[in-house]
Amino acid sequence: MYRYAIKMLFGDSAKFYGILLGLGFASLLIAQQASIFVGLMSRTFAFVGGVGHIDLWVFDPTQSFVDEPKPLRATALDRVRGVTGVAWAAPIYKGLLVATLPDGRRQVCNVIGIDDDTLAGGPAVIVAGSLSDLRQPDAVMVQVESSQQNMLFPAELAVGAMPAPGQVLDPSLPKRPVQIGDIVELNEHRARVVGLVKCAETFSPGPTVYTVYSRAITYAPPSRRMMSAVLVSAAEGVNPDALAQRIRDETGLESMNPWDYSMRTLGYWMRETGIPINFGIAIALGFFVGVAIAGQMFYNFTLDNLRYFGAFKAMGASSRTLLGMVALQALVAGVLGLGLGLGAVSAFGLNAAGGKLAFKMLWQIPLIAAGAVLIICIFASVVSMWKVLRLDPADVFKGA
Repeated sequence: MYRYAIKMLFGDSAKFYGILLGLGFASLLIAQQASIFVGLMSRTFAFVGGVGHIDLWVFDPTQSFVDEPKPLRATALDRVRGVTGVAWAAPIYKGLLVATLPDGRRQVCNVIGIDDDTLAGGPAVIVAGSLSDLRQPDAVMVQVESSQQNMLFPAELAVGAMPAPGQVLDPSLPKRPVQIGDIVELNEHRARVVGLVKCAETFSPGPTVYTVYSRAITYAPPSRRMMSAVLVSAAEGVNPDALAQRIRDETGLESMNPWDYSMRTLGYWMRETGIPINFGIAIALGFFVGVAIAGQMFYNFTLDNLRYFGAFKAMGASSRTLLGMVALQALVAGVLGLGLGLGAVSAFGLNAAGGKLAFKMLWQIPLIAAGAVLIICIFASVVSMWKVLRLDPADVFKGA
């Protein structure tokens, strides 16, 4: 009986492909939008996770997320260093500054200033150069292979060269990627590229530029408060969570481990923006489109094959057997449709990797898509089963 159920499913090719289209489109839309949402949200706190070898972040207690500009006073660093259990504490600057390229184009950059002595808070991967090169005069390191707009220099301009006085370069001429030795201006200050780095994609626009803290605060517009946060490493044997509470009690500043700080940032974007609602609507639409298309097509498929079910029933097949045939048809269609949709999403994700579109498929996302497809199949099969259960073989043969 079940073998005939599969033959019935594959035999009506038009409706079979229609069912696959509905289920595949539903799983594709659900998995794709969920992956883009996860990728986009992960960029909001990517900078926190990209700073390694630290135990705690110390920042303004009213700061809601990592990119919120609420700098600390310079005295905050000494106050944190004075807390018992702190092995070392280092300042970090994070802000958006404008870079002027040799051909006159201006580009917003995410400038990170790390501690001059320890170089704590540096980039995750150094492609060219050495982190210690940042101690050279006017030295910066620039992010490459970013999904954001990279620093592009005129191809006709040699590395390290600047336009002659009075020379105006055409911005429309061919460009080349930034290289070690190139010179730019950051907020009207000279900056020389001494290294190229890779770092996590963040929510901030433009490429990331690293330099030492003392130089970063000279690039930035003057202000009484310049320090974005303090990076802390706990002494050996000291519990970071207990140290965080001690820092809060003694300094009045907020102190969190990287995971909690990331979740604080994520929570802000989830609560205060419409991003989750927009993606949630798209995912819900994918589900209901799958219900409408696959459910209708599967119901019509069952109606067209009622004569076969009637014949099986007249030959002694029980209602349980007939329901099992319908369930098997729904299961086979669901598995094939889910595989089709997830395969398309995987291909999309491979092509989108490293591009401007954020995409991150967690292992839970295929399970969510599978659960949605299962619900669609259950709905479609239940509606179809109702017709099969009420089927009278005599009515089918009369209609013949």
